[in-house]
Amino acid sequence: MVSNDSTTHPPTWEKIRTLRASAAPRLLREQVIDAIRAFFKGRGYHEVETPLLVRCPGMEPYLEVFQTTWTTARGESHVGYLTTSPEYAMKKLLAAGIGPIFQICKSFRNREEVSALHNPEFTILEWYHPDADYTALMDECEDLFRHVARTIDPRSGGDGFRYQGSWIDLASPWERLSVREAFQRYAGVDLKRDLDRLVEVARAKGYGVTPETTWEQAYHQIFLNEIEPHLGRTAPTILYDYPIAMAALARPSPRDPSVAERFELYIARIELANAFSELTDATEQRRRLEAEREERRKLGRTLYDVDDDFIRALTMGIPPCAGIALGVDRLTMLFADVASIRDVLWFPADELFRHPDRTSVSERPHEAGQARDPPSSLATSDRTRHLSSDLT
Repeated sequence: MVSNDSTTHPPTWEKIRTLRASAAPRLLREQVIDAIRAFFKGRGYHEVETPLLVRCPGMEPYLEVFQTTWTTARGESHVGYLTTSPEYAMKKLLAAGIGPIFQICKSFRNREEVSALHNPEFTILEWYHPDADYTALMDECEDLFRHVARTIDPRSGGDGFRYQGSWIDLASPWERLSVREAFQRYAGVDLKRDLDRLVEVARAKGYGVTPETTWEQAYHQIFLNEIEPHLGRTAPTILYDYPIAMAALARPSPRDPSVAERFELYIARIELANAFSELTDATEQRRRLEAEREERRKLGRTLYDVDDDFIRALTMGIPPCAGIALGVDRLTMLFADVASIRDVLWFPADELFRHPDRTSVSERPHEAGQARDPPSSLATSDRTRHLSSDLT
């Protein structure tokens, strides 16, 4: 555990004052963000800004929100929430005919610890490509990363970069691995056969399973421990075609309705991005959101209304499109060759809320080989657009 005593553990700004070199990975953020903007501007994308304070945030069951109250000068009060993603607002702009679009903004997750990969306030890149599906975004991710690598280090030619002693190869064709293939290869699980009995499979493998363990928790027990550590080790891995139960806002695959057109991008075993061929069916989207709201109620999460304005935008029609969220803090961490996003943040959250009589969470990253349970709340392991865009 790390003491919060500011004398022995000074805040980042003070460390930079005494050790200027510690500013370097944080200053790299500027280069990364400049490179991102140049990439999308060069492809004709419009940069947009959408609200951070909203009435109806995302409905992901395993993400908790920051709640606040807007009080007007007349004394009227409105409950509001900080967004976990700009997704709803950006899709409303697609319905208005604005696209392709991208945004670099802050997003927020409550009930999460500060760690090597998480901060409750984080920077997210989200973009939408009309008249495209998730395969187009796979290609665009490859182009974006090579562009950023080339901008950061022109000598690399965009072919790769070094991270924690390993060369990350961006030049060779990126691995594209389906979820079914990954479960079979690394866990010996046939998802086509065993999908509906994953809790039994997890129990047979020795994971902690109780009568309350859900299908999704069993999925994450196996995935986090047996599959994720193999992804993107020396070259990026695109993990695609998730079980339809994990579709979130993705559309079913027209080739196989049992899977959703969704992918996640891994580099150096770290989840970087989460993408969908977007669901545009308003009726199906409302059904999913109402089911997620019920799941939030069961989990004791903060409850709020379905965003009817978002459903109305889908009803009016948005073009067939694909969308993706990418964690900018993690992206910067990789190119800065540091082991924690703390080293690319100017003001990590636990520094801002330190109390001299309390201790903060451990700053150590998860150690390889240590078994990982899916959080009982899955607070940091929700696998919707909001990685982990668990993207913190």
